[in-house]
Amino acid sequence: MSRLPLGLLQGFVLVARTGKLSRAAEQLNLTVSALSHQIRNLEERLGRTLFDRGPRGVSLTADGASLLEAIGHHFEGIEHALGRFEARHQDAVTLSVLPSVASSWLVPRLPRLVGKHPEIELSLHSSVSIVDFDREPNVDVAFRYGLGAWPRTKAERLFDEYIVPIASPSLVRRMGGLPTTSLAGWPLLGDPSGRWNDWAEAFGMPLPSRYVARFDNTEHLQRAVLEGMGVALGRLVMARSLIECGALTVLCQERLRVAEAYYLVYPKRSEAHSGVARVRDWLLGEAKDYEAGLAATMPVTA
Repeated sequence: MSRLPLGLLQGFVLVARTGKLSRAAEQLNLTVSALSHQIRNLEERLGRTLFDRGPRGVSLTADGASLLEAIGHHFEGIEHALGRFEARHQDAVTLSVLPSVASSWLVPRLPRLVGKHPEIELSLHSSVSIVDFDREPNVDVAFRYGLGAWPRTKAERLFDEYIVPIASPSLVRRMGGLPTTSLAGWPLLGDPSGRWNDWAEAFGMPLPSRYVARFDNTEHLQRAVLEGMGVALGRLVMARSLIECGALTVLCQERLRVAEAYYLVYPKRSEAHSGVARVRDWLLGEAKDYEAGLAATMPVTA
C-alpha cells in the first residue's frame, strides 16, 4: 500500500473526534461532500470501514477506533507543538454555549457586548456537548450548566438556576384563575429531571398519581406548556423572557434553587488571552445585573 496522504488521516481524526462531518469540514475549510469523499477514499485504500453512518452523525467502527488509537495522539502532539508558534489574536474569542442558553439568555444581551467592546470578534459554537478544550484548541471559553466541576479547567460561577411552576394564560383561564393554595387538580407535566419531587419536598406538595404527559426534552416540554397542555416546572433562565412578554404565567411566588448553576469555563491556555478576559468581565457584570433583577421581582423562598 502506498503512503497515505497526511490530509486524509487528518480528516479522519477530526471526524472521529467530533462525530459530525459538518463540524470537521468547517474546521478543515472543506465542504461536507469533499470531506465525505476523502473518508471514502481512505476506507477504500485501507480496505476497512472506519465509520458507521447514521441520521445523527457518524460513529467509529472497531477498525476506526483502532486507527484513532494508533494515530490520534500523534496529531494532538503536532497541534500542541504548532500552537506554541501561532500568534494569538487577542481580539478573537470563540465561545462554546448550550443552544438553549444562547437563545434565551446570551444572544439578547450580545448587543451590549458589541457596544462595550466593538473590537471583539466573537464566534459562538452552539452545542449540547461539553467541549473538550484539549481536542478543540480553537475554542477559548465555554458557557456551561452544571455543578461546576470540569476536569483541567477553571470554572467561575455566573448565576444560579431556579425552577417555578409555569402555565399558559389559556390554561389559567380554563382553570378559573391562579391557584390559591396548591396545584391539586391542575394537569401536571413530568420533566426530564424529575424536579417535581424536589418541589414537593421543599413546599409540602403531594405528588400526583399520574402526569398528563412526560417529556425527555426540555424544549419540547416548554412547547407543551405554551400550547396549554399542562403545568411544568420551568427553568427561569429559559422561561423568563416568555414570562415577561406574557406568553407564560408563573403560578406562585415561590421559586426553588436547584443544585446546578451556570458557569464560565476555560482552560489554562485562555487565562492569558486578553479577549477572553474582556468577555469574562462583561459576562460577570451581566450575570450580576441579571441576578439583581431577579431578586427584585421574585424573592427566593427555598
